[in-house]
Amino acid sequence: MKSLLRYLSLFYFFTVFNSCGNKKAETNDNLVFRYNESANIATLDPAFSKSQNIIWACNQLFNGLVQLDDSLHIQPDIAKRWTISEDGKTYQFMLRNDVYFHKNHLFGKDSTRIVKASDFEYSLNRLKDEKIASPGGWILQNVENFEAKNDSIFEIKLSKSFPAFLGLLSMKYASVVPKEIIESPNYDFRTKPIGTGPFQFKFWEENVKLVLRRNPIYFEKDEKGKQLPYLEAVAITFLPDKQSGFLEFIQGKIDFVSGLDPSYKDEILTQKGELQPKYKEDVNLISGSYLNTEYLGFRMDSSDKTILDKRIRHALNYGFDRAKMITYLRNNMGIPATSGIIPSGMPSFNNQKGYDFDPEKAKALVADFVKETGIKKPKIVLSTNATYIDIGEFLQREWQKIGLDVEIDVNPPSTLRQAIATGKVTFFRASWIADYPDAENYLSLFYSKNFAPNGPNYTHFSNPKFDALYEKAFLETDDAKRFELYQQMDQIIIEEAPVIPLFYDKVARFTRKNVEGLGINPLNLLSLKKVTKY
Repeated sequence: MKSLLRYLSLFYFFTVFNSCGNKKAETNDNLVFRYNESANIATLDPAFSKSQNIIWACNQLFNGLVQLDDSLHIQPDIAKRWTISEDGKTYQFMLRNDVYFHKNHLFGKDSTRIVKASDFEYSLNRLKDEKIASPGGWILQNVENFEAKNDSIFEIKLSKSFPAFLGLLSMKYASVVPKEIIESPNYDFRTKPIGTGPFQFKFWEENVKLVLRRNPIYFEKDEKGKQLPYLEAVAITFLPDKQSGFLEFIQGKIDFVSGLDPSYKDEILTQKGELQPKYKEDVNLISGSYLNTEYLGFRMDSSDKTILDKRIRHALNYGFDRAKMITYLRNNMGIPATSGIIPSGMPSFNNQKGYDFDPEKAKALVADFVKETGIKKPKIVLSTNATYIDIGEFLQREWQKIGLDVEIDVNPPSTLRQAIATGKVTFFRASWIADYPDAENYLSLFYSKNFAPNGPNYTHFSNPKFDALYEKAFLETDDAKRFELYQQMDQIIIEEAPVIPLFYDKVARFTRKNVEGLGINPLNLLSLKKVTKY
């Protein structure tokens, strides 16, 4: 009987939204946004929104105190405004009084209620609850306490100043959820979430399809005062094969594809990163910065005299053409990393001078090293994994031209990560994707108190001047002044060269021509509240 009912529900949905041959069906289809999630979705509980696939779904269902715009600036969400104390430790949020939870009979006769400050107290306590074991608890590591002062004022006190804190609160982990629903006996919040977002849960056939419907009582409006969202529904399928998902997109069965998989990269993009001519009439390409820096790192406390010599590290930085590498190996989906470790797209990025391609300078530095040390054939081992062997081999050929012999050591990803963390490799390929939109995220890689394996400083870089600037930045609440400190730190990294920045990643989004308003942002967050189809 349950199977029959499920079939009838699915049949009804497809009849309404996917039928052909009448204008009403066509209109309905233009109100449904469809995409495939090859990684599947394990949960719709925002406390577990660790991976992009879950974050995308949760972003349609939930809101927090603050949110990010496409330029990664902090904007009000359920908190209409806030104040920060002079010492940067106390945050007080004033909440809107027109935000309602999605309707559910468990709320009682009104089927919903207004979000209160106590809801945020409950939601953040869930992140700290060891029984729940949320992977998002780390966003509260600098939080001393928090409490609802009344229904409309929520206060958070930090143990120490942390200017990037609002960025952490924009993450889906910090979404507001209703206590009475989550703690209702026999209610599975993982599969039937109740939030405040622009879309609400409709049904979920696990491994097959997830459907979200427009929230008719959503609080946000557009610039003209029209209630958001514009779409009527979001339909997510779960084909595990990315190539199959791409074929569905080409056939017009889904509206959107994100990212470049090797299975279709050359099929849809030219080497210059433009749409192949045959797709230009039906497909839009949206590309932009992605907060991911691909780099090579040196273990700065190793016994390898060659990599410990700054001349060699500088020579390696000067000794290859980053633009050429991106064009031929990444279909131009990347930005040459010639401005330090902080990537393009980060608010504090300022195009400061790093390393351009200068083979003559690289050769001179190697020659100087050889003359002084007597090491006639400097040899270095680069550890990487199979996914990046094309980049490794390209660099190997380029560096050979400047007088350096580089051996490529290929390892499984898990083995390589462990070897990097424990210092068993001296020169390695790595990347860093930002968790939150503040350059501190990248600069923490070089703070001496963050040595791996207990922290993210995998190079074991240690510099007293850098450390002093890093600690000073924690006390600076003025964004412009803090950004200046970040840039000074990045300049130290450029000069000391504990890493070779390769490229700042780019995200590529493909939509059908009838999709408008999707936009793009450096965190590749999927926001559908202003999307329309025609």
